[in-house]
Amino acid sequence: MYSTGISVSLQITFFEERNFQGSSYECISDCSEIASHLSRCSSCRVESGSFMVYDQPNFMGQQYLLTRGDYPEYQQAIGFSACIQSCRLVPAHQGPFKMRIYEKANFEGQMHELTNDCTSIQDSYHMSDMQSCNVMDGYWLMFEHGNFEGRMFYLRPGEYRNLREVCRDNGKVNSIRRITES
Repeated sequence: MYSTGISVSLQITFFEERNFQGSSYECISDCSEIASHLSRCSSCRVESGSFMVYDQPNFMGQQYLLTRGDYPEYQQAIGFSACIQSCRLVPAHQGPFKMRIYEKANFEGQMHELTNDCTSIQDSYHMSDMQSCNVMDGYWLMFEHGNFEGRMFYLRPGEYRNLREVCRDNGKVNSIRRITES
């Protein structure tokens, strides 16, 4: 479990059936394969914290950020056609946010520094594409379309030399948002 400086138990509970019925599995950290605990996952409840959920094991495939709340039929709410297969805890971040984005892979081409959300990379920075980035502070979500729409991709602090590998299906990023919910 990640230390947040606050003694709050971060927890998501997965249920085999819709509307929180059937067997359940409580998770307080990353889980690379929910199928090892439940035969399927049809609903979930985030007691506290934020979690990225994935439709494939090992944090792969389509992903979606879940914050505190009930998801009695999450497939309709988040657009997954399959069950949640893995999840990753998103640590709370109270400090500054900072990311450098680059037009080309391997930190080449035009560079801009972000400290706030960006609804359109093309409009705000006149970049034709964004192919690499360096996340220095905070946790971020990238979206394939402007205004935080379309598929999302979770970024933790670190270097991302080729975003085409992170965004496997589409490879395009058009908006970026800080994860400020905890």
